[in-house]
Amino acid sequence: MTKLSEEQLMIQSMVREFARRVVAPGAAERDRTRCFPADVLRQMGELGLMGMMVPLNYGGSGSDAVGYISALSEIAYACAATAVVMSVQNSIVCESLLSFGTPEQKERFLVPLAKGEVIGAFAMTEPDAGSDPVSQVTSAERDGDTYILNGVKRFITSGKNAHTVIVTAKTDPSKRHKGISAFVVEKGTPGFSVGHEEEKLGLRASDTTDLIFDQCRVPADQRLGGEGQGFEIAMQGLDSGRIGIAAQSVGVAQAALDAAVKYTSKRTQFGQSIAKFQGLRWMVADMAVEVAAARQLTLAAAAKKDRGEDYSMQAAMAKLYASEMVNRVAAQAIQLHGGYGYIQEYPVERFYRDARVFTIYEGTSEIQRVVISNHIYRDKRK
Repeated sequence: MTKLSEEQLMIQSMVREFARRVVAPGAAERDRTRCFPADVLRQMGELGLMGMMVPLNYGGSGSDAVGYISALSEIAYACAATAVVMSVQNSIVCESLLSFGTPEQKERFLVPLAKGEVIGAFAMTEPDAGSDPVSQVTSAERDGDTYILNGVKRFITSGKNAHTVIVTAKTDPSKRHKGISAFVVEKGTPGFSVGHEEEKLGLRASDTTDLIFDQCRVPADQRLGGEGQGFEIAMQGLDSGRIGIAAQSVGVAQAALDAAVKYTSKRTQFGQSIAKFQGLRWMVADMAVEVAAARQLTLAAAAKKDRGEDYSMQAAMAKLYASEMVNRVAAQAIQLHGGYGYIQEYPVERFYRDARVFTIYEGTSEIQRVVISNHIYRDKRK
């Protein structure tokens, strides 16, 4: 069993106190009004939560992956919409710049992201390219010392509020996945605009938009990594992001479990607390087992990453199990609330709505099963 060190426990405790004091109180109102949590994120940046795995010399906290996912779970417990912004910023945007950026790119782009001074986004999905990123059609044509980007990206988390976006585009379609490159594009670049904002079931305080590139000129020195390295950058970012989704799932599931225990302890029927009915207690027990199992899978994947080992399969396992687990646990929490679970007076209906997307974004459950099985059969051939 993966246990937290004293330093990791200290991070978890600090973030838990902040999340329940600052983040949680406005979560329901932000969900209702679709209000982006800009002020909360600013405070999180001041606490070092927006670039946790980035070294101190680049404005980050220098934390490890286990410390990061422990903190992320606490934010998700309080507000899943805020947590997804934190997750994308840390797991995909900052990590991609840290791993593939030049020293100049790190100083220019990574430092303000890690400090939480600006919000980042990662743009790969397109209207006709989701689980199959090779089918994306956004292009980047070299023209002297610039690239000209054309295309539309869809379902981009923080698309409206992001200042810095990592964009994938095809530089050589004939090379399929080896012909995809990545670029750092800033808000205000001519030819770059925000398109339609989605009206979503859950995570409503986190904006999800189209991003449009129309003859958008990007300097060649803003290409991230080598030409044709974009697919590798995206896949590495998604591995890290999947641990983040698992951590979010654990946080929301724990919140749903705690809410169910609180409600059933107070609700009386047939002359006694419904928490005394064995059938309901067993439901709670099963929920607790699932949350604990998902937490250990997530911690194990993060620990493997911290050891510098290949953690792709473990990340997929954690994401698959935790994301499906939180949907089961949130549904059971509503069931335990009865009719009250279906109304907005109680938070479990929001937990249920927020949880639904976890099995879809950053790789569907079906894609996770493909990743896991590919690793199993690859390892068997060795």
